[in-house]
Amino acid sequence: MNPIRVLVADDQPLIRAGLTALLNATPGITTVGEADNGARAVELAAAERPDVILMDIRMPGMDGIAATRAIMAAAGEDGPRILILTTFDLPVYVYTALGEGAAGFLLKDTPPDRIITAVRTVAAGDMLIAPRITRDLVETYAEHHRTTVDRRMLGGLTPRETEVLRLVGGGLTNAEIAERLVLSEATVKTHVKRVMSKLNLSSRAQAVVMAYESALITPRHRP
Repeated sequence: MNPIRVLVADDQPLIRAGLTALLNATPGITTVGEADNGARAVELAAAERPDVILMDIRMPGMDGIAATRAIMAAAGEDGPRILILTTFDLPVYVYTALGEGAAGFLLKDTPPDRIITAVRTVAAGDMLIAPRITRDLVETYAEHHRTTVDRRMLGGLTPRETEVLRLVGGGLTNAEIAERLVLSEATVKTHVKRVMSKLNLSSRAQAVVMAYESALITPRHRP
């Protein structure tokens, strides 16, 4: 099996060095480069095509959010899985990054073993953390964020797909959605895939954001 290829983007040399050393010492994972700013991360992402990018938010010049947007726009559906590195001091940054297609987020003081688990988790196509935690973060900002998505954008969804999107936005896993709707988990996965395709979403996190921004659900009215 090919190793998981990781790009590390952070403007602090010690953090970059520490993450690189940790990843390279882990069987099945290897680093393909280091970037000290967002522009360099975009360049390396295009050149090296990593599976996962550990992306800091606050970097000189192009920040991590702008870099995430550029990388995902250029790569499309075949883009890398991007984990945002943050201290959570500004939830709006994380909320925005998720909306740009990031797969999840890490606290900078995350223990080494959990960083490894996170890399493997998103490389496998899953979100970094439990959907409910993502939802709670989204709610922190969404409570003060005006709806920006026209509900008519959801017009192409079937009633079942709309309900699945609402439940995804509420933080339910595929297994929980299957139980709620009395469907097989495979059927739910198919519905989620169709929703993401119709709405041009690249990650489940974006689906959570879309559910809130379209007012399909609200912070105080959960499924």
